[in-house]
Amino acid sequence: MIPSRALSFQHRAEADRLRTVVEGGGTAVLSQVLTGTGGVGKTQLAADCARTAWESGTVDVLIWVSASSRQAIMNGYAQAGVELLAADPGAPEQAAQAFLAWLEPKHGQRRCRWLVVLDDLADPADLRELWPPSRHGCTLVTTRRREAALMGEGRRFVHVGMFTPEEAATYLTTVLASHGRHEPADEINAVAADLGYLPLALAQAAAYLIDTALSCADYRRLLGDRVRRLADLLPEPGSLPDGQAVTVAATWSLSIERADQIRPAGLACPMLQLATMLDPNGTPGTVLTSTPALSHLTTHRTPSIQNSAPVTGEDAVSALRALHRLSLIDHTPDNPYSTVRVHQLIQRATRDDLTPVQHDELARTAADSLIAAWPEVEYDTEFAQALRANTDALSRHAVDALYRPDAHGVLYRAGKSLGESGQVAAAFEHFQDLAAETRFRLGPNNYQVLAARGHLARWRGMTGDAMGAATAFVELLGDRERVLGPDHPETLIAYANAARWRGEAGDVAEAATATAGLLNDMRRVMGPDHPHTLATRASLAHYWGEAGDAAGAAAACAELLVDMRRVLGGDHPDVLAARSQHARWQGEAGDAAGAVTALEGLLVDMQRVLSPDHPHILTARSHHARCQGEVGDVAGVAAACAELLDGLRRVLGPDDPDTLATRGNLARWWGEAGDAARAARAFAALLDDMWRVLGPDHPHTLTARANLAYWRGVAGDAIGAATAFDELLGDRERVLGPDHPDTLATRGNLARWWGEAGDAERAVTALDGLLDALGPDHPDTLAILDGLADW
Repeated sequence: MIPSRALSFQHRAEADRLRTVVEGGGTAVLSQVLTGTGGVGKTQLAADCARTAWESGTVDVLIWVSASSRQAIMNGYAQAGVELLAADPGAPEQAAQAFLAWLEPKHGQRRCRWLVVLDDLADPADLRELWPPSRHGCTLVTTRRREAALMGEGRRFVHVGMFTPEEAATYLTTVLASHGRHEPADEINAVAADLGYLPLALAQAAAYLIDTALSCADYRRLLGDRVRRLADLLPEPGSLPDGQAVTVAATWSLSIERADQIRPAGLACPMLQLATMLDPNGTPGTVLTSTPALSHLTTHRTPSIQNSAPVTGEDAVSALRALHRLSLIDHTPDNPYSTVRVHQLIQRATRDDLTPVQHDELARTAADSLIAAWPEVEYDTEFAQALRANTDALSRHAVDALYRPDAHGVLYRAGKSLGESGQVAAAFEHFQDLAAETRFRLGPNNYQVLAARGHLARWRGMTGDAMGAATAFVELLGDRERVLGPDHPETLIAYANAARWRGEAGDVAEAATATAGLLNDMRRVMGPDHPHTLATRASLAHYWGEAGDAAGAAAACAELLVDMRRVLGGDHPDVLAARSQHARWQGEAGDAAGAVTALEGLLVDMQRVLSPDHPHILTARSHHARCQGEVGDVAGVAAACAELLDGLRRVLGPDDPDTLATRGNLARWWGEAGDAARAARAFAALLDDMWRVLGPDHPHTLTARANLAYWRGVAGDAIGAATAFDELLGDRERVLGPDHPDTLATRGNLARWWGEAGDAERAVTALDGLLDALGPDHPDTLAILDGLADW
């Protein structure tokens, strides 16, 4: 018997495709296999097609058969044989065969238009030698299975998925309205999304809303309560709508049992349990075939299956294929980022069947599996994003487990990955939450709490708050010395970071002195080839360059690269970053052409090793553009900076320090190309954003003020430039100190623009003071004497 039409049946695109076949729309494929997970509406689509065909007179004979077993199929065929051919009901097998033979048209007989619907086929093997002929009528099969055995001549798969968001919203709105209920559209849409647009879930949720008189908003709050079971938020079996037999929560249980019987037997259920802890939108296959995952499968193989052999990676993939064949997951092994997808309600129903101990154990196993799959070096940003998404999903429904007995390492790895991908603000927020949570759960002196504070301080600095980062690392350093001891590696790392962020805040000389002292301790405690020791050498070279010794910085980078290549290998991101820094200081030291050549070769290697949007590539492109300008290609560098800026805004966001720095570079090269007014306007706009994002005293903000003043002067406003440099000088002396190179440069610019404004006497006075500050041996002394003589 054809199932009754569901309340508020939704017309879907699949229905049109089926009708076209049944009504003779020109296709030669007359057997349609409707496949999809339980609850997507396969039976309703087949019933709609059959009902329409019968009522329109398109078919002469319509047979609806339950295909839950081979015997059920035989019984359906036998009944058809009795009714159509007056076969003997006492010989059902002969009656069934007679019916199948009758479906084949005989020579000279009028062709009979028939449609056979085989609903809910449980096992493709049940149809062996029982398929209706494929060229003489129409067959519709609904099934959750999708293996090759269902394919054959004249058959075609029709995948039935979820409702579209529009179909789901229309369905809920119509059903509720039929009972006098009118809910806000945004709440209707939100409920549909929370249920993953699964038709069966929407039907049962609508019935629950009507029976309980709950609003959509209240229902969503209950649905979001992870303590509640899914079964408690749907009607009881006796109150299901549309004649449905089982609740959503029980829809997939039989499929799971069948999948568990497919070779390698006993692995499908524990594999599905593990996958339900991760991201429903996609889990990389390497996570579910990692060593922790294989150990889980070995230990938790379905107890009724007698097999103690360790599970292999091939076994794990076979378990995934078994789940895929039963439409419990979507397994696409050719997609490394999203190999496995599981509907969110299948996940919820599976988790509901776990005991609290099983749930927490699975959560830790899933976290171990993510760590095992996470590469130490993230060459592939899309893969890293997939791992972060899975960590987020795990954290949402297993947060307590990830802190018992300690904070799991995946929480730290995900935050580090965020920052390394360029999402600096997100990394800062992640570690802000992690530091607070670990302190609350583990106490202030716990090692993991100190680690979270270190990450938080680092990413605070990366957001632009260099002074805040320096202060935080100084405080952390005291606590690490007290808890871990002065020579503990983490204590030394805190010392290195405190020095680094003092340098970023403008005290480059102090940072260089502190880092030079630290380097001896790093070599003594960790050894000369330890990555942290090499990173300390890179920091020291950086400070030398920032302090004005570009040649010394370039030489130090060249020496460092020899050791880094030996220890880390030529393609390691730290080696590529060091090559970028070496080229930068090479250009700053006067060899701009050599720097351009070096950066061009570096970019080729980076694009081979890293993903196109990796932050290291963006940094190298920035250095390359700058060096292009230094060798005279002003138009080319402006175009390169504009293109780079688009990438930085897309990858890092408009407020990232590197994005802001690139805006400054672009403005500079507009000025160098002869459009000083445009450069001044660009620096004025940039200064507003830097003031908001970095604060008024950040060195980059002060640099933007200097550039704005300079290009105002070049554009013709010499008095405005002199006034701006006069104001800037006081702030740079206060923030950076009177002897900082940027402070001295400000004094030189102030002298120039006073002179350009017509006040030669003030220019001479300013240059006299600057000459006394530099002394006779400074490289800029001759230039200052030349300026002094001019004025």
